Amino acid sequence: MSESENYANDVLVSADWVEEHLDDFRSDDPEYRLVEVNSPESPDDDFPSRYDEGHVPGAIGMQWDEDLSDPQERDILKKDDFEQVVGDAGISADSTVVFYGDGWIPNWFALFAYWEFKYYGHEDARVLNGGKDYWVNNDYELTDEVPDFPGVEYHARGPFENIRAYKDDVDKAIESGLPLVDVRSPEEFRGEIIAPEGLQETAQRGGHIPGASNVPVKQVLNDDGTFKSAAELRELYASHDVDGEESIIAYCRVGERSSIEWFALHELLGFGDVRNYDGSWTEWGNLVRAPIETGEKN
Repeated sequence: MSESENYANDVLVSADWVEEHLDDFRSDDPEYRLVEVNSPESPDDDFPSRYDEGHVPGAIGMQWDEDLSDPQERDILKKDDFEQVVGDAGISADSTVVFYGDGWIPNWFALFAYWEFKYYGHEDARVLNGGKDYWVNNDYELTDEVPDFPGVEYHARGPFENIRAYKDDVDKAIESGLPLVDVRSPEEFRGEIIAPEGLQETAQRGGHIPGASNVPVKQVLNDDGTFKSAAELRELYASHDVDGEESIIAYCRVGERSSIEWFALHELLGFGDVRNYDGSWTEWGNLVRAPIETGEKN
């Protein structure tokens, strides 16, 4: 099932593997479920087609901001809401769930959905390597048929807080000199801009958390949107003194891009203590008296 790049965990599937299992994804039997997660906004118009314009046959459509977030608290779903949404979609706790999505970064919000499912303890979650961009660009089958799976009872095992970081965790990391990985663009990291062009500015100030290293998320991906090999990823992070020997916190603007690098660090490389700070710059850049650095890392 996995890609043969010497990854630590069997969490990536190829487009060919998904194609071979389309009948399973179309079935009412919840053993296999495929989920397309669309992003709520885009900095350009060069996206693969949205879910209702064409998706992988059998795929359930979810919207990050509407289906997987609490809009009042700007937070992920509470446990009972998560269970309701997932169960209503026909996903059981025993389902093999494969995520994929659109975006100017492949699987942009699909990896956030993967992280949220893992936070609530879903055991068998996978990701389509390369996302929807790869599927579309390589002429795999698309459909506009929307599946209507019977709902099921879903009981989450989590939450598992060991993969999530909060402000207090970031404060401790700064004090202890533990690795902080800022996955945003160099311009965001330096404080020249607050959000990528075309996206809403969600913070009052620009810059980065003191001590953070800048590893822009596209550096972990190949040109076709698939993940780089384990050896390449280790070399990339080692060049920023991130080797998995210490606790690591990844962050971005709203926690979605950082979920991609959380996935690379924790799931693909197998680093044990990696957390996604989903408050990210939206929280930190608005905090009164929070320390902020600008420019390149010293």
